[in-house]
Amino acid sequence: MNLKDIAKLAGVSGATVSNVINGNYQKVSDKTRAKVERIIKEYDYKPNAMARSLVKKESKIIGLVVPYVGATEDFLVNPYNAHIIAALENYVRSRDYYLMLRCVGRTGDVIPLLSSWNVDGAFFLGVLEKEVSQIQNALDVPVVFLDTYAEKEKIMNVGLDDYRGGFLSARYLLGCGHKKIALATPEYKESGVIKERFRGFTDALSEAGIKLDTKDIYRTDSMYSSAIKVGQDIALSGKGYTAVATMSDIVAFGLIEGMRQCGVNVPDDMSIIGFDNLPESEYFTPKLTTIGQNFGEKARAAGDMMFDLIDGKTDLKEVHLTVKVVERQSVRTIR
Repeated sequence: MNLKDIAKLAGVSGATVSNVINGNYQKVSDKTRAKVERIIKEYDYKPNAMARSLVKKESKIIGLVVPYVGATEDFLVNPYNAHIIAALENYVRSRDYYLMLRCVGRTGDVIPLLSSWNVDGAFFLGVLEKEVSQIQNALDVPVVFLDTYAEKEKIMNVGLDDYRGGFLSARYLLGCGHKKIALATPEYKESGVIKERFRGFTDALSEAGIKLDTKDIYRTDSMYSSAIKVGQDIALSGKGYTAVATMSDIVAFGLIEGMRQCGVNVPDDMSIIGFDNLPESEYFTPKLTTIGQNFGEKARAAGDMMFDLIDGKTDLKEVHLTVKVVERQSVRTIR
């Protein structure tokens, strides 16, 4: 069954059937529309999505680009990716659109693909500032960034109040009586999520009269296996730390395991605070105290931006969602 067959059964032209399928009802009488729709339903006809996208000049596809994922890497190694992607897909699906996921080593690699797929818009997750202008100049569809800082560019972006998150992390540990604190964090070379969290963290310590020495900063990427080694290094450092702050929950999980392997118990011997409030934080032992964000709220804010742009609203804006301390079991109060 194809469009011509339906037109023949209905006794109308192929153009008339096409108008019904594509919602151009003003060009078709109510009686003809009802007849065509009855035949479509009776024969369970499914229009070709690509053909419809060409006619309506829309694909109903929103791209999602996850950068800095190598050809042999699994983007799900970091649970954060899984949860934000799931939240975005749920939102996009609720708008009767489709989410097309692409992982790339460099964001520039994906631009020709997005253009060839005729996407109606694209999300970019955690892009470096130097890549923002390249993306915006190369694509002529709505673009919404997530967790991206671009001081020199005007962008549509949804992120967190990362500075406040870092500040709260330090203040919480200080409030629990900790003064000898280490920090496990990725390296940063320009503005971005980690830099903002780091600034907030060190400012809170400074307000309390505590200077974070460079020897108290342990570098690790956001990988569980890497964080295990750092947890071992901290446990065996002999520096008398009572607490360690992290910039992500996945690093906190690795630290706890690394310390456990060295006979250091969390929270009795060492306190750990995470960042993100992944659902896994509830399942881990001990349950992880962390700086919490709402994945659904972030996806809704980014999705609303995207569809505002698709609908022709072009006011550029940035949204930084609030964060809070989520208390569980991994931080001990020192009395």
